[in-house]
Amino acid sequence: MTKYLITFHSSGMDDLTEADFVAAGDESRAVVREAKEAGVWVFGGGIAEDVPSVMVTGDGAVSEGSYPAFSDLRGGFTVLEVPNREEALAWARKIAVSCRCTQQVREFMYDPES
Repeated sequence: MTKYLITFHSSGMDDLTEADFVAAGDESRAVVREAKEAGVWVFGGGIAEDVPSVMVTGDGAVSEGSYPAFSDLRGGFTVLEVPNREEALAWARKIAVSCRCTQQVREFMYDPES
């Protein structure tokens, strides 16, 4: 089984009406329940955009900030463990339809310890 990261940027939901946003929440939670029932759910959630990110250096120092490439990390993510890419894409379609926004799919490298 392979783990996949399915993500979306919160700007993808900017054009939703309040009613659409509420419906997207209800429908996406239904997909989460379906993934849990199917045994493919690992973890997921939305990024708390109002909480600043912090960097922890190799020597343990902590400071507010982020990698430049990730300074705009907003939205949400899902980690699923499925047999193949085709199944990951099928779940991403369900998530995209329920959230009403585009999803990005990335495969985790295999690690026997995770």
